[in-house]
Amino acid sequence: MDIASFIESIPETFNVNYVGTAKLESAHDFIRDQGGEFIARFPCSISIGIVLPNAIVDLLPNQSDMGVRISYNHHAYNIVNQRLDLATSQIAGIIQDAGYLAYPIPASRAPRDERLCGLFSHKLAAHLSGLGWIGKSCLLVTPDHGPRVRWGTILTDAPLKPSRELLEDRCGDCTQCVDICPVHAFTGKHFIPEEPRGVRYRADVCDRYFQSMVDKGDVRVCGLCLYVCPYGRSNQKDEY
Repeated sequence: MDIASFIESIPETFNVNYVGTAKLESAHDFIRDQGGEFIARFPCSISIGIVLPNAIVDLLPNQSDMGVRISYNHHAYNIVNQRLDLATSQIAGIIQDAGYLAYPIPASRAPRDERLCGLFSHKLAAHLSGLGWIGKSCLLVTPDHGPRVRWGTILTDAPLKPSRELLEDRCGDCTQCVDICPVHAFTGKHFIPEEPRGVRYRADVCDRYFQSMVDKGDVRVCGLCLYVCPYGRSNQKDEY
C-alpha cells in the first residue's frame, strides 16, 4: 500500500474534513508523562477532524434552553465522537493490514483523576500536523473553522512525514474566549510548549462547573469559548 496516497484519500473515504500527519519525537517526554511508555513508543500520528454544525454551535449563547443543550450534546458531541471513533478504528485496521502498528485513540475518554486529561492529546497531534495552533482557550484553532472541530488520532509506526509546517499562534490580543468563560477558567496566556497547562487553563474549575450540571440532573454543555472564537465565526455565511 502507498501510505501517502492512502492518507490523502482519508477525507473522501471516511467523510472527515481534516487529515494531517506528524512526527512526535519533539513531544516524546510530554506524551510519555501523559499516557505512559506504551503510548510514547509510537513515532508518528494521523489526525482527523470533523467540523461541528454551525447551526447548532451558534445557538450556544441560548443554552438555558434545554432543546439547545440536548441538540449540542447529542449532535455536536456524542454523534461526532462516534463518527471519529469509527473512522479511526477503520483507518487503524487498514494500516495494520499494511504491516504497521496502529493504535486509535478514543475521541473523548478523559479518566476521572486529578489530571483531567486523556491518554493522549488530540490537539497536540493536530498542532504538530500543522492543522492549527493552541489558542488561549487551550483548544486547537484552525484558520478556517476556528475551534469548531473535533479531533481523532491514530498513533502508528508507519513511516509518515509531517503534512504541513507548524502554524504560529494567530490569537494576538484577542481575549474573547477568556472573557466569555462563565467560571473564568482561562488565564489569557499564550501557549508555550514548555509551560504546564495550568498556566493557561484551570481544568479543575471547568470540571467542577460541568459536575455541578450533572449533580442537578442537567445536560453537560458549555462550549462558549468554542462559539465565540472569531476564526470560527468568520466562516459563517451571511444568513448566520
